Amino acid sequence: MVEALAARNARLVLACRSEARTKPVLESLRARHPGLDATFLQADVSDLTSVRNAAAAFLATGHPLDVLVNNAGVAGTEAISPDGFDLTYATNHIGPFLLTNLLLPRLRESAEGRIVNVASGAHYRVKRIDWSVLAPRTVAKRSGFADYAVTKLMNVLHAKELARRLAGTSVTTSSLHPGAVASNIWRSIPGPLQWLLKLFMLTNEQGAETPLYCATAVELRGVTGRYYDRSREKPPNPLAESETLASELWERTARLTGAPR
Repeated sequence: MVEALAARNARLVLACRSEARTKPVLESLRARHPGLDATFLQADVSDLTSVRNAAAAFLATGHPLDVLVNNAGVAGTEAISPDGFDLTYATNHIGPFLLTNLLLPRLRESAEGRIVNVASGAHYRVKRIDWSVLAPRTVAKRSGFADYAVTKLMNVLHAKELARRLAGTSVTTSSLHPGAVASNIWRSIPGPLQWLLKLFMLTNEQGAETPLYCATAVELRGVTGRYYDRSREKPPNPLAESETLASELWERTARLTGAPR
């Protein structure tokens, strides 16, 4: 996706965990697009202190923010975040929720701000949310596909609730299924199983098509709170249409993160 945005001469900020791994990406982008304004921002969304530091660092630059793409994700973990949450929930929902909240003031300054949550078709499998999954814990537990699916429903609910809270502003939201992509999201799954799964998955370039559509499509100006698959609007899981559920998720996550409610 950053390659496509670079080709459009967008100013890019890559919020990533590892500067060492991001540096070659930036160098490659600049080599192909001379004059490109692209920078690295240290951010580990599973760590709320890192999220707060990243947001503060970006806001301090004074740079505008037109599009925020929440794309970090992980599956199959067995670990606890620095703040005591299950790592899958911390990475896929809790951290991005806080980051979005902290950057909202700058997005509101944009003439056409967009928030894009990369979710997954896995969210259709969820029948209910057991709120205990968001509780702090001291013992790590293996997060399975069911947990991943719940976090992806949370991404859709987050975009829906943001759309309601930002109604009447210049900021719109969307959530989407990028397709089953052979990305690093599966890094916590045993190697042989990773290899087998990725044989049947999309490339990163193919997986970037729908996020890019949500971030840039002219026809989506003023359209908010919708869910997309293959660059087309699609009805989400009926649970995602529940204003009560979306509001409760917002309130619970705001309490966990100390974000404004």
